[in-house]
Amino acid sequence: MQPSNEKKEMIVRLASNFCRTGNLVYQMARCVSSIPPTGKRIKTFEIYRYDPEKPGSQPKLQKFDIDLDDCGAMILDALIKIKNEVDPTLTFRRSCREGICGSCAMNIDGQNTLACICKIDGNTSKSSKIYPLPHMFVIKDLVPDMNLFYAQYASIEPWLKKKNKLILGEKQMYQTEKEREKLDGLYECILCACCSTSCPSYWWNADKYLGPAILLQSYRYVFLTKFPFRILSDILTNVLKPAFIILPFLKVWMIDSRDDFAEERLSKIHDHFSAFKCHTILNCTKTCPKHLNPAKAIGEIKKLLTGFDKKPAPMAAPANF
Repeated sequence: MQPSNEKKEMIVRLASNFCRTGNLVYQMARCVSSIPPTGKRIKTFEIYRYDPEKPGSQPKLQKFDIDLDDCGAMILDALIKIKNEVDPTLTFRRSCREGICGSCAMNIDGQNTLACICKIDGNTSKSSKIYPLPHMFVIKDLVPDMNLFYAQYASIEPWLKKKNKLILGEKQMYQTEKEREKLDGLYECILCACCSTSCPSYWWNADKYLGPAILLQSYRYVFLTKFPFRILSDILTNVLKPAFIILPFLKVWMIDSRDDFAEERLSKIHDHFSAFKCHTILNCTKTCPKHLNPAKAIGEIKKLLTGFDKKPAPMAAPANF
């Protein structure tokens, strides 16, 4: 049964009134939130604002004053307070609030870090400046476009690969404690991209150089037993260019004793850019919020590529294992 025209008009009027009421409440909340805080510890935050979907929009820094006595201790707490109480259009990523997921990576007072574990500077005479991760396309405000970064990560095939066919759950892949210890400092990477976006080599060669984060991961599986040193063809290099930003991750897969494709993984990055574009500036190690050392992992990859080091053979499994 179709509603009559009168009922349709009534529904439209009610919806219109509801929208006007909601807009009025929103505007009142904005007016209240625009009143400067009056506490004793007022901190100014200058936050990067940019919405590319708005015609004529230009990047700018917008100031927000926050009472530190009415706010959490971390930068993320201040951002959430601003979004909830001052400007709901402020856009940023966040999830775990524990330094585990890597979602809230941004540049805070000149250093790439995670907003959820970065403490607010208690010096109220100086403002804190917050930008998105540098040298990445900005979707909006503090949200960078991570598509290229994730595509590069996927290109190194970050999973264990075996040459013999195994049925999952049929047999355990044995690994000694010493072999497992080699992965410490590699698997903890949370893919926040703080290190890669702090690397000048990555800034200017993102289409070819994998970057600290990806190389750290890739090293895990390419710690070779035997690797016949050879110069790869230009065809292989051109095909694998999209993977060049991922070198730190690659390390993880190079030295894992359970992986059988170390030689193939190394061959994919055997060119002038993938690993050798690292100039040991060490920005990656300095800025890593998980206190990892991508520069060391890249150095180990260079040893493998040049034949100065080899991946040890996996230790034999105990009897009846």
